[in-house]
Amino acid sequence: MNRLESSTGLAPTTAGATVRLTTAQALVRYLAALHGRDADSDESAPLFGGVFAIFGHGNVAGLGEALYGIRDELPTYRAHNEQAMAHAAIAYAKAHMRRRMMAVTTSIGPGATNLVTAAALAHVNRLPVLLLPGDIFVSRAPDPVLQQLEDFSDGTVSVNDCFRPVSRYFDRIMRPEQLLTALPRAIRALTDAALCGPVTLALPQDVQAEAYDWPLAFFEPREIVFRAPQPTDDELMHALDAIEAAERPVIVAGGGALYAKATPELLAFADKHGVPICETQAGKGALPWNHPLHLGPAGVCGSTAANALLREADLIIAVGTRLQDFTTGSNALFAHVPILSVNVNTFDALKGNGLEVIGDAARVLDDLSFGLEDWAAPEAWTLRARDVAREWVDIVSRITDARQPPEGRLPYDGEVIGAVQRSSPLSARSDIVVCAAGTLPAELEKLWRTETPGGYHMEYGFSCMGYEIAGGLGVKMARPDREVIVMVGDGSYLMMNSEIATSVMLDAKLIIVLLDNRGYGCINRLQQATGGAPFNNMFDNCVQGKHGAPTVDFAAHARSLGAIAEHVADIAGLEAAMERARAADRTYLISIDTDHTRTTDEGGVWWDVAIPEVSTREAVREARSGYESAIVGRKARNTPV
Repeated sequence: MNRLESSTGLAPTTAGATVRLTTAQALVRYLAALHGRDADSDESAPLFGGVFAIFGHGNVAGLGEALYGIRDELPTYRAHNEQAMAHAAIAYAKAHMRRRMMAVTTSIGPGATNLVTAAALAHVNRLPVLLLPGDIFVSRAPDPVLQQLEDFSDGTVSVNDCFRPVSRYFDRIMRPEQLLTALPRAIRALTDAALCGPVTLALPQDVQAEAYDWPLAFFEPREIVFRAPQPTDDELMHALDAIEAAERPVIVAGGGALYAKATPELLAFADKHGVPICETQAGKGALPWNHPLHLGPAGVCGSTAANALLREADLIIAVGTRLQDFTTGSNALFAHVPILSVNVNTFDALKGNGLEVIGDAARVLDDLSFGLEDWAAPEAWTLRARDVAREWVDIVSRITDARQPPEGRLPYDGEVIGAVQRSSPLSARSDIVVCAAGTLPAELEKLWRTETPGGYHMEYGFSCMGYEIAGGLGVKMARPDREVIVMVGDGSYLMMNSEIATSVMLDAKLIIVLLDNRGYGCINRLQQATGGAPFNNMFDNCVQGKHGAPTVDFAAHARSLGAIAEHVADIAGLEAAMERARAADRTYLISIDTDHTRTTDEGGVWWDVAIPEVSTREAVREARSGYESAIVGRKARNTPV
């Protein structure tokens, strides 16, 4: 073989030619050569939008040098927290409907382990991110090295083995040439509709720096075509039979409907066949909020409309959803109702023990609609769906139009959401709201209105506090033309906020609306709902020293990170501040004090939270009695007639 010596660039392709590069250089050049496109499109884009990096012991010399050499083709972004930068990378992929993604690299010790939570988040949410943590020396010559965890019974173990259960594909690159097989496998897992999730390539620091004569063909530009499995004729026929026999069908649209870009097919199916549609947290935005057959969200955080019709349904058509307990009401909401699961992932399609149609949501809905011909749900069912959908729209309007809380009370989340959406006449069509954990996901799922797929960006599969601001950064990097509004509670903000500084540094403007209820208000309410005493959640019921609970000036803190920030006293002040924030040239934080005891009463269903069988407290014993009654009711509903 011919060898072309190079450490910075590639020579023109020659049959049998090689190029000498380090393992790290080869890895990043391979990533930079990849493009992706949909099977039905001629337009392609670079698969990787860049690499987030916090350099340290174990990646600064190898990957750091490699990334510097290719920085014009594959940009490197500096962050302030490893978990946060991985959240940003995951959000970037989600905002691109999994068609584009990022890589993340860290040092060998705490930098690597800081990624584990983010890896679990990506795994649960079926989102692609390439994790490149540094690792210990393969040679073991300097063993043990700084930050090395020593397993007393297994010399091959490093902290990177923590990534095995939270990765869809894991590999440790022990020799440079192993990249020749590991990288194609990694990219397949990242881009396969069913396998999609986090990939970890652990990179020992001596191997990163080791050179090898690579085939030039390995770095030639290549295109990844996004495609999904297609259903069999038998699957479609069984599905058609089930739908045609149904008198009260309801579609539950999950995240897979968005990733399949199936909004046109959902709209066409609903309009042609009169079947109402509700959404999960991941699927919200798959249908415009004002479509007459849009019932709103399903389940624990669901609307009165969706939950009423789900209880009455005789067929659930689950499109691209993993049927999490918040959607199913802990398997009690539509128990003993046949489920037709449309999903690219057989693991998810199995849930509910129903009919499976394995395939892309857009293609399957189109095929089903064609096969149904002129079939439509009974007119009475469709009219009922339209009526309850309209009633829900009116309920949302009443809540979000409120400008004054009750006398002597602070605003609550619903009133804040209304003010944020009123701040722009185009907000329903152009804004992207980002959130994750706590009370806000329930309120936003019920009350936020979006007409645009991707206009609602919620991480609720892992419900990870701290995702919000970092996720907002990733969304803004993916959608720089959109106004990205991060809604976050004080608890999540205190957990992770440092990527405010990154957003300022990258000119990735965010509007951050911080709702300060002085503690973990959501869990405090759950604690009391299960009979517990208020304890260790709100500042007021935590152990305190002589100085008492802190009064946190969130606006001052955000300004210290380079943002513009202010605290407002009420809803009117919030609306005025939103105008200033929209006009600002960089990240803008608005904090407002809110009431942790008030929530939206309308909607929702039972959620299974186990309550102690034994307690000295009467409140817990009463809660346990109610819990046991609910469990009996669920068993009765799950028992075939």
